[in-house]
Amino acid sequence: MVLLVFFVLLGCFLELVCCAPLPRRMVDMTHTLDEDTVLLKHLLMGKFKRTMLRNGTEDDGIWIQYEEYFSTVHIGTHMDAPSHFSLGGATVDEIPLTHLVAPAAVVDTSARAAIDRQDRIKVDDLLRWERVTGQSLNGTIVLLRTGWGKKWGDNDQYLGAEDDDPDTSKFSWPYLAPETAQWLVDNREAYGIGVETINFDKAMDATYPSHQIILGHGLFAIENVASMDQLPISGAELHVLPMKLGKMSGAAVRMMATFPEVVFEWPAATSTLVEC
Repeated sequence: MVLLVFFVLLGCFLELVCCAPLPRRMVDMTHTLDEDTVLLKHLLMGKFKRTMLRNGTEDDGIWIQYEEYFSTVHIGTHMDAPSHFSLGGATVDEIPLTHLVAPAAVVDTSARAAIDRQDRIKVDDLLRWERVTGQSLNGTIVLLRTGWGKKWGDNDQYLGAEDDDPDTSKFSWPYLAPETAQWLVDNREAYGIGVETINFDKAMDATYPSHQIILGHGLFAIENVASMDQLPISGAELHVLPMKLGKMSGAAVRMMATFPEVVFEWPAATSTLVEC
């Protein structure tokens, strides 16, 4: 009888331990938007400019500070809504909240990108993520981890040249191959993609084929994502919070991820943090 009571109590204890919420880590995936934020000058878009309107103590002793700013919406960590490259596509304010809070599928090609600045992200990279994790890309936001986030702040490394260099042939970064974009929209039901680079098409491809495919099929894209290297390949939940700007093709985003503080070694995977 004593032994039976012991095992019952042990079972209750283990159930409490297993059901208790794991400590969760929070990661800010947003670069600070300010006057130093990189923007390709040849695109003729307005760079961020802040004007201080009030900054001081009033006659009644109350401190007041407020500003106004001017900026293109396609700068810094920002969202490309479908309408950016799709006539009649959803604008930022029309994207469902259910698509903005979703699991992250972190596809890691950083080892190749470290060797080839213009590495093409391939269909097999997406399929490999599914094989390694045993999960589907359906219902996820696909994050393309190339290691480019670590280059932020150094334009020569991030872009391949200074952002105002007239020789645009110098620009280079890893990109989503058009055939990979087409496979994703044809075969999976992801909500969107996120990249660490300034653009997810090949540098200086003025036809923007992957933009046309991804946005043309109703997915959104987040460019200039920060801190992607801190995420597990699976198990993180993304919160993508764009400014709700009416009828706009893009918006600045505050983006964050949460995931359990659990470490697991995936064989043959670059990332070692996943949810158990």
